[in-house]
Amino acid sequence: MSIRTLDDLLAEGVSGRRVLVRADLNVPLDKQTGAITDDGRIRAVLPTLGALVEAGAKVVVCSHLGRPKGTPDPQFSLSPVAGRLGELLGAPVHFATDTVGESARSTVADLADGQVALLENLRFNAGETSKDEAERGAFADQLAAFGDAYVDDAFGAVHRKHASVFDVPARLPHVAGRLVLREVEVLSKLTGDPGRPYVVVLGGSKVSDKLAVIEALLPTVDRLLIGGGMCFTFLKAQGLEVGTSLLEKDMVETCRNLLERSGGKIMLPVDVVVADAFAPDAAHDTVRVDGIPSHRLGLDVGPETVAGFSAALSQAKTIFWNGPMGVFEMAAFAAGTRGVAEAITKADAFSVVGGGDSAAAVRALGLDESSFGHISTGGGASLEYLEGKTLPGIAALEN
Repeated sequence: MSIRTLDDLLAEGVSGRRVLVRADLNVPLDKQTGAITDDGRIRAVLPTLGALVEAGAKVVVCSHLGRPKGTPDPQFSLSPVAGRLGELLGAPVHFATDTVGESARSTVADLADGQVALLENLRFNAGETSKDEAERGAFADQLAAFGDAYVDDAFGAVHRKHASVFDVPARLPHVAGRLVLREVEVLSKLTGDPGRPYVVVLGGSKVSDKLAVIEALLPTVDRLLIGGGMCFTFLKAQGLEVGTSLLEKDMVETCRNLLERSGGKIMLPVDVVVADAFAPDAAHDTVRVDGIPSHRLGLDVGPETVAGFSAALSQAKTIFWNGPMGVFEMAAFAAGTRGVAEAITKADAFSVVGGGDSAAAVRALGLDESSFGHISTGGGASLEYLEGKTLPGIAALEN
């Protein structure tokens, strides 16, 4: 892969030049207060921004947040992100109240060397996500006008063919930021020649979301451990009662075929925590997977499953984990995710946490981030990379 890097750009000199940085600042916000509940993605872009600031660039940061419908929506404003980014950088971040309008133009024009501006949410403009190339290109033209060079440091968005990710690099000299470079280096280890045994842990709610990566990984992994809501479709495929647990009926036959083809690589839960309702205070207890009551639903894997998964992980030399083992946001159903995560940290292995809810769980459960080899910032992007798909944002940087 031939991609120019941030170091190449810095070597050319950026003092006084405007550098447009595509970051992934799509952080979770508290619905009541609007406060940032996890600033991990902001922290992840600091090495790139810090290097540009130190080199005297005029740094123009752009990002999306949430899923607004192509028009301004106050609940998805990046304003709180600008405040937190300024705190972490130790200097004010100038915030433009629009993306490519009058506020953005004046904010960028007023930047001094070594200062940082943040544009309002890219997805407040329909051109960002448009399938129409002309509409997307017109928006990319407006964004590109704010930079003399472009840095993509938004790994969580490189699987999207969006204006700021795919079209802007065609209009400016472009490089990969520190985060994107690190992500690609790490994930290429998993697709190349990983140390063995290579154990993958998959969780989350739906088999359909993970089917492509299961298909891609089965031939290459040594063990595939499956928990989370998706495990119940596999258990159903074995002919077991799953009660009112999450179930994709149209995927049962697919799961049956995967189990038959896996050669015993797939490891499923042997016990689960079942509850009367999907609620933090619901009555719950642990049962064997062949004893799930018809009126109850599974919300976590049980302690025997954690012990079995931990034993498999203890033998691993390479581990990839994507998706929680249960509803970790509720304390009563967090033990499975915590137990498996702790087992990963104890293994003598190179471990990669595949972004999304897994990365959120690491922080929410107070686990030591440094005890994992790498925590990806891109859940969907990391899965698509492992599936062998071409990622539009990476392809754009290679051109």
